[in-house]
Amino acid sequence: MDMFTLLKPGQLTSVQDLGRSGYRAFGMPMAGVMDRYAYNMSNILACNEPGAAVLEMTLVGGVLNFHSEAYLAVCGADMQARLNGKEIRNWSAFQVPANCELSFGYASRGCRTYLAVYGGISVPVVLGSRSTYSRASVGGYEGRLLKAGDILETGSYDVIPRGNKYLSNSSIPVYGSEVRLRVIPGPQDDMFSEEGLTTFFSSSYTISSRNDRMGYYLEDPLVQHKNGADIISDSLCPGSIQIPGNGMPIIMMADCQTTGGYAKLGTVIGPDLAKLAQAKQGDKVSFEQCSDAEAVAALLAERKCYEMAAVGSRYFCESK
Repeated sequence: MDMFTLLKPGQLTSVQDLGRSGYRAFGMPMAGVMDRYAYNMSNILACNEPGAAVLEMTLVGGVLNFHSEAYLAVCGADMQARLNGKEIRNWSAFQVPANCELSFGYASRGCRTYLAVYGGISVPVVLGSRSTYSRASVGGYEGRLLKAGDILETGSYDVIPRGNKYLSNSSIPVYGSEVRLRVIPGPQDDMFSEEGLTTFFSSSYTISSRNDRMGYYLEDPLVQHKNGADIISDSLCPGSIQIPGNGMPIIMMADCQTTGGYAKLGTVIGPDLAKLAQAKQGDKVSFEQCSDAEAVAALLAERKCYEMAAVGSRYFCESK
């Protein structure tokens, strides 16, 4: 078991994994990573088991000191990682010598960066997950965002992997200022006028300043209801698209509440939520209708990318 220290935490840096499932009926949000694709790829490159805890950094990365030798992977937004001042390629895994400094800057492309450490980050498991849900001070490191001086431990291991690895260009997403999301309509799409549905699927929306781990609020144009927006509160999940009375869409994200009382026009499919998680204030969002079969095909394609990356990483992981 090794340790590393956060000299500077960056912005909204937290410990996350895939989240805590099975507790939404009791009012506990899933939490977990915002971008599961970059998260999974970081663990694959770092030779970790699926579900290992990582650091999630938002917009601005931190500065970390590694007390002993380590093996790391960096995926997601490009925060110009540097190891002892030397530039580190994004979407890669690399060795880190003892007593070295890894630093990150501002996200030049994308919004969130994931740092995986071989062995995973060792924090207590709460309700089956190491993820931080800071609104309720649950999980992660003391239930909060990280701050300067925090010392984190890694999981135990025998032999550290060797050599540098890079994800193939074909598997690396391109982050831009425009995002198109596939949506499965329902369950209350019948509460919107035909004009409202046409507006939603043919327009470009702007991400407002109100965007965080709980939800992304979009601006203009208005989506018209038939007879109001209110429903008897029912379940919400990441990807749900609520349209309140003001006609402005809200897309639920990892920390979203478990129920809501606004009509839901549809749900963004899982593979596309990663695209939204990497978008920022001022970026444009548009939507296209998607069938169940198309959503399943997108999920299978995502899993195929993981399988291909794992095959490429196997050589480096054999020393475990």
